[in-house]
Amino acid sequence: MRIYLAGHRGMVGSAIVRQLEAEGAHDVITADRAWLDLTDQAAVAAFMRNERPDAVILAAARVGGIMANNTYPANFLHENLMIQNNVIHQAFKADVAKLLFLGSSCIYPRDTAQPIREEALLTGALEPTNEPYAIAKIAGIKLCESYNRQYGVDYRSVMPTNLYGRGDNFHPENAHVLPALIDRFHKAVDRGATEIDIWGSGTPRREFMHVDDMAAASLFVLSLDQDIYAKETNPMRSHLNVGTGHDIPIADLAGMIADITGFTGDILYDTTKPDGTPRKVLDTSRLNRLGWSAGIPLRDGIVSTYDWYRRQLISGQGLRHR
Repeated sequence: MRIYLAGHRGMVGSAIVRQLEAEGAHDVITADRAWLDLTDQAAVAAFMRNERPDAVILAAARVGGIMANNTYPANFLHENLMIQNNVIHQAFKADVAKLLFLGSSCIYPRDTAQPIREEALLTGALEPTNEPYAIAKIAGIKLCESYNRQYGVDYRSVMPTNLYGRGDNFHPENAHVLPALIDRFHKAVDRGATEIDIWGSGTPRREFMHVDDMAAASLFVLSLDQDIYAKETNPMRSHLNVGTGHDIPIADLAGMIADITGFTGDILYDTTKPDGTPRKVLDTSRLNRLGWSAGIPLRDGIVSTYDWYRRQLISGQGLRHR
């Protein structure tokens, strides 16, 4: 199968590339940002016409943590809408019958019941700190659903929980919480700091899944027979949650990362900064019934991520700090 993977340089995309290469059963098509601007409709149209993939995996997106979402809301909404609209529509125009769209668990209402089921979509107000990004991802789900209903194609969506791992963005302010904490604790140990400040109260609970698990889940969902997939979804809610089913308070996460990095100082919490959603853990029972569940324990995943982080620093290859 010829698979076009949009976003192959990102954390999730690169993990999917590694998984596909390990399987060795597919012709993987990729294009660097310098070669193909996914916000350029004409360029995406020409690319799809020329490459004619059998399937598309849409892992390209502008992503970031609370501070980045608060600082650049217009960019997050506009760029993600442009990428999604171009890739999904031009895939359809090029007769691509199968597509997998990667979303985010932030699509769900801020105060919805936990664990969050797929049916919770559009049943309440979103978390204000990442509303623009969430709206873009909801639009992507609905675009896939609409093409399925109107044209009978097989466009699927998976909604991952918070991801981390090799290739993550480690910016202390713009990154998601787990990689940002790895970077900050590592640097605090390096300079001999005796305390470290963390945004918020530390009480919100979050679920975290290693990106290699996400890659495996994505290819599992893509490979499912359409009839089997349809048994756990329906045309109006045709997306699946992907996660571990377990969450942890941010304060406990910080303590775990402090232990792994060797930080022995005080951890202070800046309660003047926003916490975001109080709790977010996904109900993954549908995906579990289909035969897939996450396999990498959180501590093991953080240890391997920190080992990779340090190897990048030692080798001089650099890390994502944007």
